[in-house]
Amino acid sequence: MKNPKLAAVNERGPLSLDQAEAFARIRLLRSPNIGPVTYRQLLGRFGTAIAALDALPDLGKRGGRTYRPAKRDSIDREVSATRAAGAKYLFHDSPDYPPLLRELESAPPILTWRGNLALAHKPCVAMVGARNSSAAAIKLAREFASGLAEQGFTIVSGLARGIDGAAHQGAMPGTIGVIASGIEIAYPPQHADLQEQIANEGLLLAEQPPGTEPRGSHFPSRNRIIAGLASGTLVVEAAQKSGSLITARLAGEAGREVMAIPGSPLDARSQGCNHLIREGAVLVQSVDDVVELISGFDGVARSSFREDGAAEYNFAEELGELEPADIGGLLSAAPVAVDELIRQSGEAAGSVHISLMELEISGQLQRHAGGKVSLK
Repeated sequence: MKNPKLAAVNERGPLSLDQAEAFARIRLLRSPNIGPVTYRQLLGRFGTAIAALDALPDLGKRGGRTYRPAKRDSIDREVSATRAAGAKYLFHDSPDYPPLLRELESAPPILTWRGNLALAHKPCVAMVGARNSSAAAIKLAREFASGLAEQGFTIVSGLARGIDGAAHQGAMPGTIGVIASGIEIAYPPQHADLQEQIANEGLLLAEQPPGTEPRGSHFPSRNRIIAGLASGTLVVEAAQKSGSLITARLAGEAGREVMAIPGSPLDARSQGCNHLIREGAVLVQSVDDVVELISGFDGVARSSFREDGAAEYNFAEELGELEPADIGGLLSAAPVAVDELIRQSGEAAGSVHISLMELEISGQLQRHAGGKVSLK
């Protein structure tokens, strides 16, 4: 791996993330059954990705499975593809990592990016809505995005057709596009030029490795990044069942503002926004309404549209003295909160988390939104 040393920080302060450790981090995250939560827990338990990779086969064996980490040559190809795309890696403990996104328990450990990272350090507002949006909503989204950008806010969206595209266009160059594919793959194809413009003038972010085509499962993951980057999410127009409402729910779970523009009850494309308002999202009708909410955001949202997520566990403390808890009998195919497992088992929180980590590595555990887990 020929990348120069990367600046990064961890719990113990500044460090130099050398080539071997940077490569090992990418390899660790690309290894089977390693998601963002398990990745962070492994680093907390073993200190480095190099040490965590060495421990993975034994951890998999404890879960009753043979485990093989990602192959080195596949990571070599990924690094080359990232470089060829003109993109760079951003690690979760880098000082350049977006500060609000870092607060999420499920924050992406590694992102690839092109453009201006400083945009993610300005106050951000996420704007989402229907793909088959009305002409009036498209105009409204563009005007809201332009007005917010003029007042110094960065607009975050997902490059989808409809409201997303209008928001990006209205805010250019003060916009962040988060995509569900590899950094070099444009989706939808109609937005290839817009995606390239964002990469050159704004900021383009991808969680998936280069060469990854977008799949259905990638979009909720992308939505959590959109919500996590911003102090608040504004839904402009959305049907009752839509990805925009998923983004709003994720924003609520993260304790961020959830805002919606009301619409006619006769239009199905307004039912999602009206539902959000009924459930506690803040009704907004002007750019000034959004500015007032976001400018005064102090970490406590005024909107009541939210669910409390599970508490995090600090894996940097006394891990050497912890043993996995026996929680197998408490797990089933039905998702259950980790906090509930801790209460019912009577075990230390760290021991429960270690057991869950070993089950996930062996491919037996699935993590869900809201800090819930289930057996596969």
